[in-house]
Amino acid sequence: MQVTETKAEGLKHGFKVVVPAETIAAKVTDKIKSIGENATIPGFRKGKAPESFLRQRYEKAVMGEVLDELIQSETSKTLSERSLRPAMRPKIEITAFDEGKDLEFTLDVEVVPEITPVDFATISLEKLIADIPEEEIEKALERLAAARSDSEPVKEDRAAKNGDITVIDFVGSIDGVEFPGGKGENYSLELGSGSFIPGFEDQLVGKKAGEKVDVKVPFPADYHAKDLAGKDAVFAVTVKELRAKKAAEINDEFAKFFGKNSLDELREMIRAELMREYESVSMSNLKRVLLDALAEAHDFPVPESMLDLEFDAIWKQVQAAKDKNQLDEDDAGKSDDELRDEYRAIAERRVRLGLLLAEIGMKNKITVTDADLNRAIMMEARQFPGQEKAVFDFYAKHPEMLDRLRAPLFEEKVIDFILKAVKLNEKKVTPEELYKADAEDAKKPAKKAKKTAKAADKTEEKKPAKKAKAKEETADAEEKKPAKKPAAKKKADK
Repeated sequence: MQVTETKAEGLKHGFKVVVPAETIAAKVTDKIKSIGENATIPGFRKGKAPESFLRQRYEKAVMGEVLDELIQSETSKTLSERSLRPAMRPKIEITAFDEGKDLEFTLDVEVVPEITPVDFATISLEKLIADIPEEEIEKALERLAAARSDSEPVKEDRAAKNGDITVIDFVGSIDGVEFPGGKGENYSLELGSGSFIPGFEDQLVGKKAGEKVDVKVPFPADYHAKDLAGKDAVFAVTVKELRAKKAAEINDEFAKFFGKNSLDELREMIRAELMREYESVSMSNLKRVLLDALAEAHDFPVPESMLDLEFDAIWKQVQAAKDKNQLDEDDAGKSDDELRDEYRAIAERRVRLGLLLAEIGMKNKITVTDADLNRAIMMEARQFPGQEKAVFDFYAKHPEMLDRLRAPLFEEKVIDFILKAVKLNEKKVTPEELYKADAEDAKKPAKKAKKTAKAADKTEEKKPAKKAKAKEETADAEEKKPAKKPAAKKKADK
């Protein structure tokens, strides 16, 4: 085999590879002989078919296999001998081949750069720690009590106000004609909850039990029922009863509903949950700060092919957000050229950090074990109570989906490894300061990337894609809410 380097420009390398015709012929002959020794061919005893017959029948297919195997093996050998690690799949093109002649092909590859991680001991980070104020525990108890609230009839003669529950009958019509699903009886509607279409609940404020009112409201232009969207409707409403919300009494009996023997035990459960929540926010903040420090400390070149792939994925999400008028506030009004420059910088930072973390993991033999994957699957299964088996079955049937779990698990393990080596100082802050710092730090990587042309890390929370997705999911959820339909027939019929 003859290998000639044709290009060496930064991370890009090119080679011309020549495989002698004799090597190809020898491999073809070996494969044809192997077929003759093992194949059962009609008209011949096993292993007795003549080579000329075997060549006539199998040579074309065998030649294809041999060429594929030689190209793959020679490509691996060429890269291995030169200690080149491909960033992406090499581009291979056959430039010359004919029966009985040498095989010539070109090999173009972009490689992973040489990466020397900084000494982690030189990195100094601050971990924000918040204590749990007693008033936060009391507020949490009050929220639990409110969630367990009941209602009782309003005894005094007064009008309805926001927060009250009105028990109503209603019949909806458009241009004097009732429409399907626009009727309900004994429907309990909390005023101010936003359960019905805008304007409906407002017109019941100030009404008393026994009153009748025509509620005039337009259906939103984007209402899920297309035949009602944008149309003016009138709902004939009868206020049958006025009820006031009554919070549950916070005592030992209340605690038993949550599986605790006493109110003190419930308070300790709340304290533990808040501690886990604060620690989660603290670690989220710390990891972003670490990634920011790593990005500042490393400036190696990134493979252009990886950068293009990452940028293309981001840009599609930016364009989708732009099409739906859901661009980030800072991006609205910017030209496509400006946005391209900024988000290409974000893509570059993301690729650089990804390569750095992969290098650190490889050099320190950090791996994701089967036990790690099993724990991740169990945690995911817990998010779907009653459907845990379905989650396990899904991963059993689709093992390729495990890579979705493997990548973030690997990143987490590498980050945890680094955090053990850096200089870490704890700083006491209030819960408000902790959450504020977390929100502000979440914005920093993108802003820095846009200013310095170094791009994004995977914990970036201001990505347009995520914002767009969040808005889409919110919109979907709003459309699916049964209570959003003033014609909430299912509830009314009960």
